[in-house]
Amino acid sequence: MTARSSTPRRTWFGFALVLSLVGLVAMDNSVLYLAMPSLTEAIAPTAGQALWIVDIYGFVVASLLIAFGNLGDRHGRLRFLLGGASLFGLGSAGAAFTGTPELLIASRALMGIGGATLLPSGLAIVSSLFPDVRQRARAIGIFAATFAAGFAVGPVVGGLLLNHFWWGSVFLINLPVVAVFLTFAPKLLKEVREARPGRVDPLSVAQSALGILLVVYAVKTAAAEGLSVGQLAVGAVGVAILVWFVRRQLTLDEPLLDLKLFRDRVFTVAVLTGLLSLVAWAAAGYLSGVYLQSVLGFSVLTAAFLALPGAAVLTTACVGTAGVVERLGKRTALIASHFFMGTGLVLLLFAGTETGAVFYIASTVIAGVGYGLSFSLVAETAVAAVPAERAGSAGAIAETSNELGNALGVSLLGSLAAFLFRLLGPGTDGTLDTTLSTPGLSADDAEQAKEAFVTGLHAAIGVAAALTFALGLLALRWLPREKPDAAAEPDAAVEELPRREEQPVS
Repeated sequence: MTARSSTPRRTWFGFALVLSLVGLVAMDNSVLYLAMPSLTEAIAPTAGQALWIVDIYGFVVASLLIAFGNLGDRHGRLRFLLGGASLFGLGSAGAAFTGTPELLIASRALMGIGGATLLPSGLAIVSSLFPDVRQRARAIGIFAATFAAGFAVGPVVGGLLLNHFWWGSVFLINLPVVAVFLTFAPKLLKEVREARPGRVDPLSVAQSALGILLVVYAVKTAAAEGLSVGQLAVGAVGVAILVWFVRRQLTLDEPLLDLKLFRDRVFTVAVLTGLLSLVAWAAAGYLSGVYLQSVLGFSVLTAAFLALPGAAVLTTACVGTAGVVERLGKRTALIASHFFMGTGLVLLLFAGTETGAVFYIASTVIAGVGYGLSFSLVAETAVAAVPAERAGSAGAIAETSNELGNALGVSLLGSLAAFLFRLLGPGTDGTLDTTLSTPGLSADDAEQAKEAFVTGLHAAIGVAAALTFALGLLALRWLPREKPDAAAEPDAAVEELPRREEQPVS
């Protein structure tokens, strides 16, 4: 009897149910990339508000992911999963029907709180569904692939919906999936708790979230409005809080972020890869969505179809990573991911105000190979680099690096693009979409606005490409060469890692 046939049908239904929610959470990181021109036209956010609308979700998820993972250990993963799904649904409904930028930002933040409960709890429940080591390893790989696929197809789904419905539909589609999950999850999934849960330090949670938000707020407003003493003061306070946070983690017995793990070079490279791959992917996705529609003049449906090849390649690369590792080894695959990403990003530098669709497609296809490899390898590499008893902390940090990278890509590189647009544009408004819709705008001013946006796009993508290549060279130097049999036995490390002691609750 095969392993699959010996697994109860209920297990597979429960697994599919969790995956549907995971894909949804990932998709909402990127579903707005093609929706922003339509959304901007409808509710007219400022340049700063537009960036917050896109990335507040990722910031909230990243700042709460580790804390909510620990709370789920203590109070029950399924309970957190159900509560998170409810919050996610409420936030989605609020976002779909809001009429102001402020309320949309608040609704996206509520969605982020829900999303922060779903990822760690979902992964823990999936692990408990499969007692067999190999099946569990495959299930976790599918979990990671689903998360990557959600990121990849988000812009496509958003574009297809906007071709037929209003911008709020990109949030409204979440509700049926959430409703199905809340209906069947209590029947198909069992509660899981950690036998010896760690404590959560509330001050560390507040420090990390507040410090990140203050620094990013200062960067965003400076890019959109210009430097001021107030912005510098806010940024300085944010940096001070983050320094305080780091010092506190080094003194706690059970830190929220185990900084000692970064003493291992392999772990550091893995986490930086997770961070920078999402920085590059998010910045390129967000800016390219505006570029295709507002600079080149494509409809949202055409832009969605142009994004399909890259999404398909990314998803295929993520699913096929195990085969690549088996043939080339984990080290070679991880190093190659950086150079695929960097090469793809460089191609976007050839996109101009008149033509650029071909470069966009080539960019997403080549970079998609790198993104797919990195999304699959980061968590596994990070966990394998540390002692088994610290595997949980390593995995949580790897997940957080992905979410934080997604948010930072839009906020920091998006702010760089916004700053250059404000500096070089015609000065009629802070965003390209609102500038082009200004009554009486001359053809020369419209062309100047498009050229300013493309300059900002090139600058942001150039920084992302440089960072990616630099990390690839660092990985080439720091990652140790594998033993000859390491690539041939990709599951060996997984089998040797002991499971975290979990207590299923009927």
